[in-house]
Amino acid sequence: MRVRGWAATDVGRRRDHNEDCFLCNDGCGLYAVADGMGGHLGGERASRMATEIVEANLTSALAIATGTSDGSPLAGADALRLAIVEADRRIYETAAAEPDVAGMGTTLTALFFCGGRAYLGHVGDSRAYLHRDGRTRQLTDDHSWIQDQVRAGLLSSTEAKESRYRNIITRSVGFEPTVNPDLQELRPQAGDCFLLCSDGLSNDISADEIGQILTTSFYRDAPRDLIALANERGGDDNITCVCVHVAND
Repeated sequence: MRVRGWAATDVGRRRDHNEDCFLCNDGCGLYAVADGMGGHLGGERASRMATEIVEANLTSALAIATGTSDGSPLAGADALRLAIVEADRRIYETAAAEPDVAGMGTTLTALFFCGGRAYLGHVGDSRAYLHRDGRTRQLTDDHSWIQDQVRAGLLSSTEAKESRYRNIITRSVGFEPTVNPDLQELRPQAGDCFLLCSDGLSNDISADEIGQILTTSFYRDAPRDLIALANERGGDDNITCVCVHVAND
């Protein structure tokens, strides 16, 4: 199995700075999107810290697993969970120690390929989708107030999409001293395309529309094509997209 990713980010049309960050590391099969919160300084820093810490921790875990240093074998899901928990701890401690970034945090959706499996870790309302055999489905559940209302049957999907409260998230990396990420183990197939994105994209583009672009665009161009469509529809937020294709060796 060979995995390759392409990524792009854009400030959008309504913001003057970009608090999103992405990770696209083909070498260790690691991809992520983070959408920071906490103002210009805090949001940018939190999303950058999250991706950098997860990358450093999983790179180290891979080195252990391949015998380049002493230690126990890698367990993909555990390694990803521990990396996200460590990112949360360090962001939280930084925010507590530095008044300029007090209260900062970030969403984080990360995809890690290891041992023929893919492990998906998720906190917040950035999303992961799987495009397989011409169909696209959402893999993650939003940790948001709006989604809680939809699950409880108090709001319809249409009402949720139009609500002014749709950006309120209920779980983030760094806002609390510890975090419990959602984790999934997936079995990727040759031809699969995974898409990770911030809510600046998913708020304006449906899963079916994502699938249409993945079907008609080169995968390397898909992130830019999706961002262009989100901007055409208003570009109310920062927009980040990572496209990951799985091929045979």
